[in-house]
Amino acid sequence: MKTQKFQSVFDIIGPVMIGPSSSHTAGAVRIGKVVNSIFGEIPEEVTFHLYNSFAKTYRGHGTDKALVAGIMGMDTDNPDIKNSLEIASKKGIKIYWNVMKESNAPHPNTVKISVKKGDKSMSITGISIGGGNINVTELNGFPVSLSMNTPTIITVHQDIPGMIAQVTEILSEHNINVAQMNVTRESAGQKAIMIIEVDSHDCQEAVKQIAKIPNLHNVNFFG
Repeated sequence: MKTQKFQSVFDIIGPVMIGPSSSHTAGAVRIGKVVNSIFGEIPEEVTFHLYNSFAKTYRGHGTDKALVAGIMGMDTDNPDIKNSLEIASKKGIKIYWNVMKESNAPHPNTVKISVKKGDKSMSITGISIGGGNINVTELNGFPVSLSMNTPTIITVHQDIPGMIAQVTEILSEHNINVAQMNVTRESAGQKAIMIIEVDSHDCQEAVKQIAKIPNLHNVNFFG
């Protein structure tokens, strides 16, 4: 019997992910991709604050590659995950690692991601809870609780009166029920973020209509 040799743990390809660990790779990609979706563009500078288990094994389990891949918008099954560090370097993205092997973080697989581009900045804290599942616990300093396992619409828009009403009106027109909503903003009149968990997986047409709202910068749907 011939034994197949792998040059990298990322050569092991599963049905929905690339990498040896759903917690340390698939979950990490998903956390990074949430940042990519909300920030709305590729950042110039990223700092990954790794805690506990993530801090101890992030290179061996490929968590570093997975997080950077997610920041650039890759999915969990993208074969370029294994090359994400090199791709980020070519794009001119500055990557910093703040490794804390011992901390009081509530979960061993915790990462806080801080991104910057010009005067624009954002931070998200996420945990990888196993099986590729994640929970977002902080957004720009505000505590949130988002599993991203239910259909979720994320918008980035200008903080002006009527934006929430316009989005929810479109959802109502498409008979889409809102299960939970979180809204936060940089400051009055600046950019705001709306995270809406809904009961429907069929949101594509509504999202297309939402994208046409004036003063809405981007909208993404995680179905």
